[in-house]
Amino acid sequence: MTTTQLTNQIRKKQTFLCIGLDVDLDKIPQHLLKEEDPIFSFNKSIIDATHHLCVAYKPNTAFYEAYGIKGWKSLEKTINYLNSKYPDIFTIADAKRGDIGNTSSMYAKAFFDDLGFDSVTVAPYMGRDSIEPFLTFEDKYTILLALTSNKGAFDFQTKNLGRHELYKDVIETSKSWVNSQNLMYVVGATKAEYLRDIRKIIPDSFLLVPGVGAQGGNLQDVCRYGLNDQIGLLINSSRGIIYASNNIDFSEVAAKKALELQQQMAKILQL
Repeated sequence: MTTTQLTNQIRKKQTFLCIGLDVDLDKIPQHLLKEEDPIFSFNKSIIDATHHLCVAYKPNTAFYEAYGIKGWKSLEKTINYLNSKYPDIFTIADAKRGDIGNTSSMYAKAFFDDLGFDSVTVAPYMGRDSIEPFLTFEDKYTILLALTSNKGAFDFQTKNLGRHELYKDVIETSKSWVNSQNLMYVVGATKAEYLRDIRKIIPDSFLLVPGVGAQGGNLQDVCRYGLNDQIGLLINSSRGIIYASNNIDFSEVAAKKALELQQQMAKILQL
């Protein structure tokens, strides 16, 4: 999927919502534990109930890797279901990979070629040669951790290097990498006030913004500073949607929570 196609889906559905599929067997409805594959059953129900209200899904791979080979198979079934049933949905492997070139090439093949994700999140700490292998894949996107929503972000990311903060240097430097047009960036919703400066550096790039909802991020603030002419935002909500209920009606309640965000986004897009 290209960014033009993604923007078209956003305009068509009047939403730039991304739903995080962070499946914890201790939190899903107990009746699903009787299923052969409770993780996939949970994901399928959430997807079927909310696909018309969002443009992207983001499984966090840690929540699948924690269950070993069974969890990985559940992830594979989830992405296969999305690609076959809802091919217009943008898919994000929230894997936060980051390693030297040859290893990065294998990570990229795993998520892009084998699993068929549209994008993957990566950590930029090791620099150019750890990221460029991801960028060689046509119509695939590498989502760089730029400024995250956790408290520890202030340990390094916002440190002033003399000219400006580290996260700005990371973003500016990444623009010089080969195929940098295939980059997107993670900017936490709890850092909404930073988006004004970030947009000065990357005015046209898509930003994946987690932290709206359970982590306290404000949708209006994010949009005020982060929207561009092509929308350029994917706002992620995970726990606030998928765990809104742990009863048998969990998917219906999840859809209601997703609808609330979709309606807010539609109003913003119409301004």
